[in-house]
Amino acid sequence: MPEYEYQRMDLPRSVSRNAAWRLLTDAAEYGRWELDRLRLYPDGRRRVVLRRPIIRVRSTL
Repeated sequence: MPEYEYQRMDLPRSVSRNAAWRLLTDAAEYGRWELDRLRLYPDGRRRVVLRRPIIRVRSTL
């Protein structure tokens, strides 16, 4: 079972849908993050949880 590290982002209501899309696309493309959870609140703010696998290197010595 892979282990993950998580990053939480809170996007205010003032961030447009297009800007949020660009922000998440950049995080996925350059930081290797993937979307774990997205919650849209009635007041318009978004809570985004991103995750990426933790890669452990084993010694070969």
